[in-house]
Amino acid sequence: MKKVTLALAACMALFFISCEGPQGPPGFDGFDGNNGLDGQDGIQGQVFELEGVNFGYDAEANLWSVVETFADYTNFEIFESDAVLVYRFDGQIDLADGSTADAWSLIPQNFFVPEGTMQYTVAHTFLDFELFIDGNFDLSLLSTDFTDNQTFRIVIVPSEFLQSADFDQTNIDSVMGKMGLEMNQIQKLELQ
Repeated sequence: MKKVTLALAACMALFFISCEGPQGPPGFDGFDGNNGLDGQDGIQGQVFELEGVNFGYDAEANLWSVVETFADYTNFEIFESDAVLVYRFDGQIDLADGSTADAWSLIPQNFFVPEGTMQYTVAHTFLDFELFIDGNFDLSLLSTDFTDNQTFRIVIVPSEFLQSADFDQTNIDSVMGKMGLEMNQIQKLELQ
């Protein structure tokens, strides 16, 4: 009797497992997020470094500037809500242990020179950016130490990161760490 009951239970299990009912309504289409690094979807920032930046002087506006399009340097989609942080390379500094480290300053960055005050600053849209030098004196007198062969790091920061209470935009290492970016991920590019 136990064999018959066991056989009957096995047949009933197969019957219920193999049954299909009418097809249900389709589910909702999900949102396919932006593709991140290594195939991971999610929020991702980007950083690239421009070397050899030479500013052009505009006598009518009395400023030095260079305008570049993001698409020339990256295939990363930039949104209007993203922040664009720009850091200027100030040179290398000597550390107490005898090694050196790169020094970066977030712009706007002011300098007080004998002729007056000058400032590196940036303006951007989600398509392009303009780096320029403004000042309160005749900038045609500005030394080429400020206008030629400059290096800048441009960091695209998704707005979600900016809302974090511990986000310190003044420190490039902190910004990159918060976004999960490593130094070896920085694209070093010559100005086109």
